[in-house]
Amino acid sequence: MNKCVLDASAILAIALQEPGFAVLTAPGFPEGIASVVNIAEAQARLVKLGTPPREAWESALSIVDRAYPFDEEQGRLSGTLVDQTRPLGLSLGDRACLALGITMNLPVYTGDRIWKKLSLSIPIHLIR
Repeated sequence: MNKCVLDASAILAIALQEPGFAVLTAPGFPEGIASVVNIAEAQARLVKLGTPPREAWESALSIVDRAYPFDEEQGRLSGTLVDQTRPLGLSLGDRACLALGITMNLPVYTGDRIWKKLSLSIPIHLIR
């Protein structure tokens, strides 16, 4: 089965039915995976919107087909990406998402248009 990596903005688009969620939930869309870092980011946003923490975690987690731990290889790669991503304002969470995509050689889906300015070994797809 085809897979792709979802960043926090993609997870939130589905959870909140924001613009772009139809792309991510269309029939035949690849299996969505995410770093636990990005699931935590989505949870934090849902909590800020008033969702109880446990419910927010379960909601964010239920959107992905599999959550991947943030491991040593992804940590090293996230640090390596900082020089390329800092000028664009990308966060550690953003770099964790990109690192998962790179280590697994999978495309990444995001709602953050600035990511298209990156030149990486993986495709980056905008959902809106």
